[in-house]
Amino acid sequence: MRQEWREIVSTGNKEGQFKVYVAKYGIYFLFLLVFILLSVSNKAFFTVNNLLNISKQASIVAIIAMGQTICLISGGMDLSSGSVMALAGVTSAMYGLADGTNMPAAVLTAIGVGMTCGLINGLIVSWGKVPAFIATLGMQQAARGMALLLTNATPVFGLSEQYIFLGSGKISGIPVLVIVMILVMLASAFMLNKTKFGRHIYAIGGNELSAYVSGLNVKRTRLLAYTITGALTGLGGLLLAGRIQSGTPAMAEGYELDAIAGAVIGGVSTSGGIGSVYGAVIGALLMTMVNNGLDLLNVSAYYQQIIKGIIIVLTVFIDVRTKDIKK
Repeated sequence: MRQEWREIVSTGNKEGQFKVYVAKYGIYFLFLLVFILLSVSNKAFFTVNNLLNISKQASIVAIIAMGQTICLISGGMDLSSGSVMALAGVTSAMYGLADGTNMPAAVLTAIGVGMTCGLINGLIVSWGKVPAFIATLGMQQAARGMALLLTNATPVFGLSEQYIFLGSGKISGIPVLVIVMILVMLASAFMLNKTKFGRHIYAIGGNELSAYVSGLNVKRTRLLAYTITGALTGLGGLLLAGRIQSGTPAMAEGYELDAIAGAVIGGVSTSGGIGSVYGAVIGALLMTMVNNGLDLLNVSAYYQQIIKGIIIVLTVFIDVRTKDIKK
């Protein structure tokens, strides 16, 4: 891919150069443009408190988007994230009650529940050969139902200060959510870019048949990709429960769509093999920034939904137009 970019640039093909720059840097220019427009439009936008609020709001979606990125790059898709977050949140909250908190158990339970759901998704998709859309849609229903069953559709209240700190606390003025997001981003980027497993994920998403012929264990790689996606989803459920200060079985509805939208806007291809966690984080921040800016401008929520839909469609359109360049 980089060699092709060099060849296009060296030939002086202006149209080709433009496509290369759009494919590689388009999301960052768009982010900067929107940031400048919103800053100029409303003085309240460009303040330390508001920018911290945006980063805090985007953090959980960004973490889920990074999980979706790993899944999408491998050629899969996970529609169960929101429901798995709810299940992980309510089960971990049971260990985070103020009158008997056990934070190690709460954290491990959330991540473990997410990993288990991701593992099941991976088994159904890889070994059962069920389309990812159907398999994860089934998990979406099952996980939400399990969350409602375990709590009898009643939120788990009375969480300890330690638990709430994960979702609402600050360290040296920086929200814990933002710190966790950055740590997850660095770890995920290292895994995808610097490890053999990460290269295998890109390989099977780019061309599954070629990866299989080359000797890669496609089923195992995709299974692990879904499991990692589930682990990040479970972590997101833990953080969201801490943020809203309760384990609510109805929480995180629609988060899977926001996460997928953030990943796709960040340059992750829905056909697999292309994308980065950095782009996914920028995509999640962009969506949150647009929501925040439009709220400050008193734009109706109905119009906000329309604008978000247009942004997603335009992003996918650009992705399709630059797909050959990216490869």
